[in-house]
Amino acid sequence: MKPIVGICILYLLTLSCSTPKAIQLIKIAENEGKHYGPAEPSMAVSPLHPEWVVGGSILDRVHYSSDGGQTFGHTFLKSPLGVFGDPVLWADHLGNFYYVHLGTPGGGGRNTSRYLESLVIHQSIDGGKSWDEGTAIGTNPPKNQDKPWIASDPLNGDLVVTWTEFDKYASTQSTDKSRIRFSKSADQGKTWTQAITISDHEGDCLDDDYTPEGAVPAYGLHHQIYVVWAFDQKLWFDKSLDGGLTWLPRDQEIMDQIGGWSLDVPGLGRANGMPVTCTDLSINQYRGSIYVCWADLKNGEDNMDVWIMHSRDEGRTWSQRIKVNQDTGPRYQFLPWMSVDPATGYIYIVYYDRRNHADTQTDVVVATSKDGGNTFKEILLTGSTFTPPGNEVFFGDYNGISAANGIIRPIWTSYADKKLSVWTAIINEKGVKKNTVAKAKS
Repeated sequence: MKPIVGICILYLLTLSCSTPKAIQLIKIAENEGKHYGPAEPSMAVSPLHPEWVVGGSILDRVHYSSDGGQTFGHTFLKSPLGVFGDPVLWADHLGNFYYVHLGTPGGGGRNTSRYLESLVIHQSIDGGKSWDEGTAIGTNPPKNQDKPWIASDPLNGDLVVTWTEFDKYASTQSTDKSRIRFSKSADQGKTWTQAITISDHEGDCLDDDYTPEGAVPAYGLHHQIYVVWAFDQKLWFDKSLDGGLTWLPRDQEIMDQIGGWSLDVPGLGRANGMPVTCTDLSINQYRGSIYVCWADLKNGEDNMDVWIMHSRDEGRTWSQRIKVNQDTGPRYQFLPWMSVDPATGYIYIVYYDRRNHADTQTDVVVATSKDGGNTFKEILLTGSTFTPPGNEVFFGDYNGISAANGIIRPIWTSYADKKLSVWTAIINEKGVKKNTVAKAKS
């Protein structure tokens, strides 16, 4: 398809500094009236080919770029297993891209017998231009599979996916439960292990605070697998040291999540505060650190904030929470996503921000930490301001950001003229030495 892109030459203003720098905001795609979305976007930058940037958005959209995100081509994902949203993009160190989503064969909604029957993963070897037809993960009828995320081993390319399984999605029956599941592939997604349950506690099926959700896996330096999720207004941690065969005897409760993960934002409705887990694979003083980012209401019902915590010892101990957004008033910061550049160890977090508005107008901010998550410098993407559509339009459960070799590409949903759109920003760190594989060293 012919690449379609909108470019705005704007200014990037550091909230603590008045010196502007020219930057581009790129409109990746806009609703054309024929398909659902675009919204709920995910992004991946290839560590091997940093000029390859691939995004996805609901329900079945693919956005691919071979020039670092300056322009994008577009296609729609197809699979006999169904393409039903929750797009997740991932790029491994071998040059492959992966697209994970929900599967509902034949389409249809919740009343179909095969609703959310499985997760589906596709592979692309040409920078997102073409994809295989997909492989099922976690099929376990009549149970429903939801909210997946993926990670790859930086040493051997193994893939892992974690997600939430429902006995019956949206059921109010106390006998219907939910749990966190795990599966692994050692052949670049062609085959997958039998899914196992890794959460100790089961929740309800209401897709709310008492449902365990937001399980995001991350690999350590020596094949360790770390997973954090939200449940019962707490964040829970589990890990495996043998490739996912065995896990901790008991999940560790590592932080309170005040207000839970299902948060309400005026003018938007539900805005998930689910945790995002990343690791530092770089060769710096924070190498091997685990980072968890989330949003909650610790500072009050009208004061939603973005937080981060870290572990420097493989999850045995954890820091206190550190506030990412630097405002001091009762405003909303929400829907964060995080990426850690494997070349530098720098942390990048994108989120929506309302500190400059008394109404529901919303800005987009990217926060950066170069000291292991101890302090953050915020960047307001000037020109990103929009007003959400309220509950009348599904706005998505998350945004995304990906960083590799100094190439940082956030992706977020916006709204104007009664149209949804997804955007990115061209943010680069100068002088970064390429690191495609973080070699394990003691």
